[in-house]
Amino acid sequence: MHERQVAGLPDPAFGPPPRERADAARNRSRILTVAAELFAEHGVDGVSLDVIAARAQVGKGTLYRRFGSKAGLAAALLDEQDKELQRRILFGPPPLGPGTDAATRITAFFDAYLALLDANLELVRLSETAAPGVRYQVGSYRVWQRHLAVLLAAARPGADAEVTAHLLLATLDADLHHALRRSDFGLDLIRSALRGLIQKVLEG
Repeated sequence: MHERQVAGLPDPAFGPPPRERADAARNRSRILTVAAELFAEHGVDGVSLDVIAARAQVGKGTLYRRFGSKAGLAAALLDEQDKELQRRILFGPPPLGPGTDAATRITAFFDAYLALLDANLELVRLSETAAPGVRYQVGSYRVWQRHLAVLLAAARPGADAEVTAHLLLATLDADLHHALRRSDFGLDLIRSALRGLIQKVLEG
């Protein structure tokens, strides 16, 4: 199962994750630690699964069985950050968490996800481009879409919140942000433009 698929939130479409054996859990933790170190040192494109397996002292087959590909490994590294963002949305203080108006929470979500994306752009891009349409199949995307649809319905009663949520999430596509960065658009400019776009959508 793709690591970002359930992303820590209850979902009737999925059961609880299977319990790992202690040795499997240790191997998984070591692989993720080593992968994070190597990606930080050499960039995601500069590190092969062979190198990760060698430094983690596990067989290449073990790594492939556990993660399937480098994209699966990238998704696993992002999983905890996805879960933390979800916890902040559900239980954290406003404006990201409950306790303020829907429009403010929508802007706060985009600010928070943009920060996560900026810090992990290579990993997110790899996880989202591993296969056609994979971005829309993972559980974290469905969580973000559901969250935005609920807030949009509250902020703009009568609007088509479901499709608008998908369209707004398209602005957070990692491949798009990679292209923007290659065009020398900085994070502050991107954030400002995105806030302006969201405001126009909310104003209808």
